[in-house]
Amino acid sequence: MATPRKVRIGEMLLGAGLISEQQLSQALEEQKRSGRRLGRVLIESGLIEETRLARLLAEQLGIEFVDLRSLTIDASVARRLPERHARRYRALVLAAVPNGALRLGMADPTDLTAYDELTRALRCEIELCALAESQLLGLLDRIYQSGDGLAGLARELKADLAPDTTMLAQLASNGPDDTTPVARLLAGVFEDAVRSRASDIHFEPQSDQLHVRFRIDGVLRSHMRFDAEIASAVVLRLKLISNLDIAEKRMPQDGRFEVSVRGTPMDMRISIMPSHWGESVVLRVLDTSDQTLSLERMGMPAHVEAQVRRGIERPSGMLLVTGPTGSGKTTSLYALLTALRNDERKLVTVEDPIEYRLAGVTQIQVNDKIELSFARVLRSVLRHDPDVILLGEMRDTQTAEIGVRAAMTGHLVLSTLHTNDAVSTATRLADMGVPMYMLATSLQLIIAQRLVRKLCEHCSKPGEPTPQERAWVLEVAGIEAAASLRPRTPVGCPECNGTGYLGRSAIYESLELTRPLADALARDNTQAYLEAARAQVEGRTLAHDALRLIRKGVTSVYEAMRIATQTAEDA
Repeated sequence: MATPRKVRIGEMLLGAGLISEQQLSQALEEQKRSGRRLGRVLIESGLIEETRLARLLAEQLGIEFVDLRSLTIDASVARRLPERHARRYRALVLAAVPNGALRLGMADPTDLTAYDELTRALRCEIELCALAESQLLGLLDRIYQSGDGLAGLARELKADLAPDTTMLAQLASNGPDDTTPVARLLAGVFEDAVRSRASDIHFEPQSDQLHVRFRIDGVLRSHMRFDAEIASAVVLRLKLISNLDIAEKRMPQDGRFEVSVRGTPMDMRISIMPSHWGESVVLRVLDTSDQTLSLERMGMPAHVEAQVRRGIERPSGMLLVTGPTGSGKTTSLYALLTALRNDERKLVTVEDPIEYRLAGVTQIQVNDKIELSFARVLRSVLRHDPDVILLGEMRDTQTAEIGVRAAMTGHLVLSTLHTNDAVSTATRLADMGVPMYMLATSLQLIIAQRLVRKLCEHCSKPGEPTPQERAWVLEVAGIEAAASLRPRTPVGCPECNGTGYLGRSAIYESLELTRPLADALARDNTQAYLEAARAQVEGRTLAHDALRLIRKGVTSVYEAMRIATQTAEDA
């Protein structure tokens, strides 16, 4: 079996003509100054791509290079190497070999000391491979997820609760060092949620267990199952850190709290609701460190972005973002707000809750407990001379009417509404009791949006659409589009946890209130309005924008069908 040996990386790259002597000299100076490995300095300087360097090292050593993106790892085999060794020496057990050896990948297969330590830890022969470090680090997080540790903490918590139930408040207390089992258990769940890119955490009590699920890319996935006995301690702890009433178990409660996960500030919105087997908890996870919201990053089609930019340059009127819960409406609103933010405008938001914090913006939190409602706050806001008002949601007739009046009296109003598409938004407001003539003079632009899962770029492949998928494309875009369709399909790999999807992208539909549309609303002619609106969005609906992403290989036909046909009531 091949064993590691020293390789002069600089000389190897010089000989291959990949770097110059001057570049090597500069990299060696940086290595001496920073103490980092030469290979890492060269990669971070952009002089060589990480995977290419790993392949060259493998070739020099006579070993195999393994691309982890195309490999399925058995976690039980990988964990034969303790986590501390895997992380310290940048190594991973890839598989068991029939002769009793283990196939081991290393980010630096020239490290003789690491090789010796790993051999002692595994106590068997090693078949060495080379890996790309960035691929390895991401996989280590998934292989060594805290599932085993959380199960141990849950057993510890259950044991402490068993002898005396009066220990419950003590165990769940918000101590200064947060070393209680329940505090460490929740910290582990939060860390797993952030690592998994979860948007929501669900704690669901059942007859014999506490089921923990994460919503990842819009889909719920099971994470852990704990004994039902610890559910009360978990809920009590969450109530304490959220400053909620720990004695109230019969009524729903809402709140929020902040935590730091691996140095990243996270804002958690909590909702607690009584159920048959105990109190059910849902946490919305908000990363408060990411404030880089901009129109450029929203991925809007060119015609939608052009309409949006025209809309926000107007001094007054209303811009609405519509869609079901979890469709990214608030993120879009804040992207608009960021584009509007400057020293010449006063920007005020009225929200429940405040989801993003923006410097230079006056943000107001609604609080129904003290009768600080949307309508009441909005009336006061109008006396503070704002230029732009962001209204978190058009929740009722009173709020909608005040928002519309604000748009009519010289303010630019941004808000959201739950509707199926852009066309039906005005009729939805009319159903809420807002007069059509007011909409005719206030509405400027309506954006409808959804979020579709993006295909994992590491494993997706070309595929043939099913008859149902081809029929959907035929209905949306016609015979030519269906015949020329060459979609990509999900496969599943370690990078996407076997789902085939990684991340989400928005699809959009927009409706600009042109003169014919405004005239139809002013005449209270619903039929004429709907006909003109449908004519404007023809060929540019949510389904058409989803088809755009299919053609670009961003998403699959199945995902586009699932999301583009979803209604606000479905969510």
